[in-house]
Amino acid sequence: MNNKNLDIKKLTCISALLVHAAKIDDEYSLKEKNIILVFLNNAENLENDSNQILNFTNTIKEESLESKSIVIKELWKIIVSNNETDEYESNLMRRICGLIYFPDKLSGEIKQDLINKLKN
Repeated sequence: MNNKNLDIKKLTCISALLVHAAKIDDEYSLKEKNIILVFLNNAENLENDSNQILNFTNTIKEESLESKSIVIKELWKIIVSNNETDEYESNLMRRICGLIYFPDKLSGEIKQDLINKLKN
């Protein structure tokens, strides 16, 4: 995430969202952790101390579509890393997209691109 528009607070909130996405299916795997290590600073503590994702998404929703795309892509990487998505993960992504004003269609395209890459 080399976008200069994102400051450290926003990166921490994004990291917390990545952790939340990895934990949503009750399988916080080593593979998922490895995907988000780049983003992981105080995110686990931040996510543990919060009972809602609104605190995290508020820092993202005013960002550019490009910045939001980076976040959505990283979230989908975590979710599809175990080669399946469940209803909780899909619901989480729909909620996040709605909260940050990110187009569902673009989210779906990002997800499909990642799934296609996993198959190859």
